[in-house]
Amino acid sequence: MRFARFAGRIAHDRGLHQEDVDELLQELRVRFWRARKDGLRDLSAGYVRRAAISAALDIIRRRRVDRNVSIEDQDGARPLPTLAAGPAELLDQSELAQRVARAVDGLAPPRRAAVRMYLDGYRREEIAELLHWSDAKTRNLLYRGLADLRAVLLAQGIGSTRENVQ
Repeated sequence: MRFARFAGRIAHDRGLHQEDVDELLQELRVRFWRARKDGLRDLSAGYVRRAAISAALDIIRRRRVDRNVSIEDQDGARPLPTLAAGPAELLDQSELAQRVARAVDGLAPPRRAAVRMYLDGYRREEIAELLHWSDAKTRNLLYRGLADLRAVLLAQGIGSTRENVQ
């Protein structure tokens, strides 16, 4: 694939191992196949870059989920028992997630966009690139948005202040 070296750089920048490059290339092939009109020549460099970054992030997210789902012992013989959350814990987590989502929805639109992407796992540099913002603007909106979110959640009794922790 003519984008292999480029995909390798993206994978390295995102902390993926060399063996993950094949998975990234396969993901890109699928995305390019879905997006092509008259072949790969129609794909812009910007699209290729965004697709590679997005595919790398998808791989990372899948790995996080896989790590939480199944953990095997050293011999690989059998999975270790996992602690399943009971109904009360699941309900608490669901309610907390809903309250946080409502708090994020209450933020000013530019701050809301930056905070949502950050909470979804995007790094500040990726947010700036995807939203076509400068690094300074992204940093400002993200940090102020997170501060606003923290204040709203603390006002609702979610979380703790530093005085309570110390």
